[in-house]
Amino acid sequence: MFLRTVKAVESTRVRSVLLGVLGSASLLAAVQAQAFSLDDVAAKAKALGEETYSAPTSNLPPEFSELQFADYQKIQPRPEKFHWSDRDTPFKLGFYHQGMHFNTPVKINEVTATTVKEIKYDPSRFDFGDMTFDEQATRNLGYAGFRVMYPINRKDKQDEIMSVLGASYFRVIGKDQIYGLSARGLALDTALPSGEEFPYFREFWIERPKPEDRHLVIFALLDSPRATGAYRFVLRPGADAVVDVQSKVFFRDNVSKVGVAPLTSMFLFDPRHPPQENSFRPALHDSNGLAIHTADGEWIWRPLNNPRHLAVSTWQVNNPRGFGLLQRGREFSRYEDLDDRYDLRPSAWIEPKGDWGDGQVELVEIPTPDETNDNIVAFWSPKERPKQGEPLEIAYRMHWTMDEPALHEPENAWVAQTLRSAGEDKQANLIRQVDDSITLLVDFEGPALAKLPGDTPLQTQVSTSDNAELMENSLRYNPATKGWRVTLRFKVKDPKQPVELRAALSKDNHAISETWSYQLPANTVTPP
Repeated sequence: MFLRTVKAVESTRVRSVLLGVLGSASLLAAVQAQAFSLDDVAAKAKALGEETYSAPTSNLPPEFSELQFADYQKIQPRPEKFHWSDRDTPFKLGFYHQGMHFNTPVKINEVTATTVKEIKYDPSRFDFGDMTFDEQATRNLGYAGFRVMYPINRKDKQDEIMSVLGASYFRVIGKDQIYGLSARGLALDTALPSGEEFPYFREFWIERPKPEDRHLVIFALLDSPRATGAYRFVLRPGADAVVDVQSKVFFRDNVSKVGVAPLTSMFLFDPRHPPQENSFRPALHDSNGLAIHTADGEWIWRPLNNPRHLAVSTWQVNNPRGFGLLQRGREFSRYEDLDDRYDLRPSAWIEPKGDWGDGQVELVEIPTPDETNDNIVAFWSPKERPKQGEPLEIAYRMHWTMDEPALHEPENAWVAQTLRSAGEDKQANLIRQVDDSITLLVDFEGPALAKLPGDTPLQTQVSTSDNAELMENSLRYNPATKGWRVTLRFKVKDPKQPVELRAALSKDNHAISETWSYQLPANTVTPP
């Protein structure tokens, strides 16, 4: 758990002493502004949690509430009206207008060395395109969220590097990246029959950066029927974006499942599960696997599915070293999409700070017919559910990157791809006879494997669930990649039930690769 070295009571005592020394109300205001911290937001969250929850209400006129997505996208911030556009700082702020289901305003404040002041809604900040509306009807509107601008690719161009819009969702990108998966502040009761609760950020405080600053500090107040919370984000732009997160969450009522550091993504299809209709794209996804690094050093890779029915998988991981939803494979040929450039969408890796205790990493896979729906959720869930009034304090670092090998230990090989086909029984005359089995081919790669001669005696460590009859387990050197390919052929005993398989490489009885943890969903159609 993240523990502050300076408690709120100590901060109050220091401020009281300063007041006595300075003897000035104006100087006290300056000291309070300078000392604005997570504790200040946590005090608001705790007080809010002691009140009865009040759901936000829409204040949108029909012209905005009935907008279609394409029309909502036409409302764009004016670059000349970016917040801090007149200041010597590389960071600028743009805002999202209310519209569609983004129908309630969020309060956004600016924190300086002397003030904490709300950034008031101003319609002149926006280009409304061809929209026509009664200007009087927008007088009491607000901002639905904000964007952070920074010259990440060129010094003379402001690029959007962070988007905060809707519930507690936010997205971040680094150099040459395109928005893909999202993160959230908190997930509650995800994939439970009772229904998921979506906490939302109701207020933000953003520190005005100094000219020399290359980081941006953002505070957020979270609210929902059963939880409130205080968050501090430190955004650090770069080739890979880094976000440091500190959070302190309070619970109004008991919660069955708490999702910490939740990530949300989209997986539609890839060569393992080709689309039902022909597509020029070999694959379409924002992420293609869940990676986990356990406290005892094991690495786990779970390829994602677009199942026919809701699927929930869990891994008992106490004090995780890391986990994330990754987009492995950056070759354009894997996607062939010039418009959406899935090859440029980042992976998100969660690096815990401090002792997270006992818990599990959970993966939720939801059926989806198209790429407009985020259908993948991953998070860590603590074993002990915090009781009402007891805070849950968590800290972690997020890496938004396209350099997936850099997240992995070089001496530990990783899964480069998983291929699937109908099983084949090779006859004596070399004719391949397709049968009712399934074949999975798993390619392991990495610097450590590349150093090994092709005749190195490696072994496979393979296990299957009771619903599979393993018919083949073979290992071959792959000279094209200087890696090794594992071939597993098996029959499914009950097609109405999923099949679980695990495989890893070992040398001299010592694991030298991550563990490939695969699920063949129930009712999976075998390719012809």
